[in-house]
This record gives sequence, structure tokens and C-alpha cells, in this order.
Amino acid sequence: MNDTRTALGAAEHEPPLHAIQEIARRRKELERDEEIAVRRARVAGYPWVAIACALGVSKQAAHKKYGRS
Repeated sequence: MNDTRTALGAAEHEPPLHAIQEIARRRKELERDEEIAVRRARVAGYPWVAIACALGVSKQAAHKKYGRS
């Protein structure tokens, strides 16, 4: 979390649109990392309820976002 605050503090000196683009890029990267971690957890046999707890969401929300039909 401290790294994020430091990065955002540094972004205060950038033009606002560049800061927004950087934040969006980081968000996409985190979403990819989260998807990979969830896939690894499922392959390792973790149940949706454990994954949802780790994500801080409901089991249904985790399954809806990452479950494959």
C-alpha cells in the first residue's frame, strides 16, 4: 500500500491525464495478476468460498467473475 501512495504522490507532478493512464495500466495489471492467482488456487483445489474470502467478496461474486462454464 505504501508503494501505491508513493507512486500516486509522484503522479501529482505529472499531467493529470498521464496519471490517469498510469493508474489504469496498473489496474489492468493487477486484474491480470488476480485472475492468474484465482486460476492457480482453483487448480490447487481451493474451494470458491476460500478464494472469495481471500478476495473479500461473496462466493457468488468470485464464481461469477472467475468461474468458467
